Amino acid sequence: MTDSVPGRNPTYSVANSLGVEIVTGVYSKDNRIPVEATLCLQYEASRSVVREAVKMLGAKRLVGSRPRRGTWVRPEEFWNLLDPDVLGWLLERKFSPALLIEFTELRLAVEPGAAALAARSAGAEQRAAIRGAIERMQVADHGDDDPLESDIAFHVAVLRASCNRFYAQLAGFSTAALRFSIRVANRYPSGRLASIADHKKVADAIIAGRSAAAGEAMRKRIQGVLDLIGRREALQGARRSSANASR
Repeated sequence: MTDSVPGRNPTYSVANSLGVEIVTGVYSKDNRIPVEATLCLQYEASRSVVREAVKMLGAKRLVGSRPRRGTWVRPEEFWNLLDPDVLGWLLERKFSPALLIEFTELRLAVEPGAAALAARSAGAEQRAAIRGAIERMQVADHGDDDPLESDIAFHVAVLRASCNRFYAQLAGFSTAALRFSIRVANRYPSGRLASIADHKKVADAIIAGRSAAAGEAMRKRIQGVLDLIGRREALQGARRSSANASR
């Protein structure tokens, strides 16, 4: 039986459950997806619901499907990794430092450019959204808002303030990447990856219209996160090696 996803229809619920199972390796090229009748029984869903769910996964390039050949999992290099659903399903996998680093590397390539463009292009409404996100982060620091949601709101506001439709459409990716980053930060003894002061430097530069400063402040913010992840993973690796050597 498929798990119900609040606010989503049965087709999405089936696609969500099947997507998680594909991404986490329950189904693969060596363990093919069951036939439609079996999926209907497994998810307690009608044929039309299952067919539409498979179509959704096909659009995300997770599966291929043909009459009389059934449905199969496509190689991971074909998956639409920028799709927010696919990214969310990836988070269901066993923790992978490599995935976190790749997320952060892409953010490093994207968000400084968006910040620089926002300083040149943002209107009053977009600048107000950035101010509001910083205020939320400050309130969250005192326990009166959600730290994760306020952090995400800031980065999404910057992408939208670029007034570039392509940057704006990366909001889903940025949201998933931040959720993953913050979840991973909780694995470490000291660690929060968010810094209000660093975020405020970006916001102040955007609001003042200082494009180069905004881009550089965002670059330093994300590069700092990437460096921190690298140091922490190196330390964890050294501890594991030491523990293995002492056995």
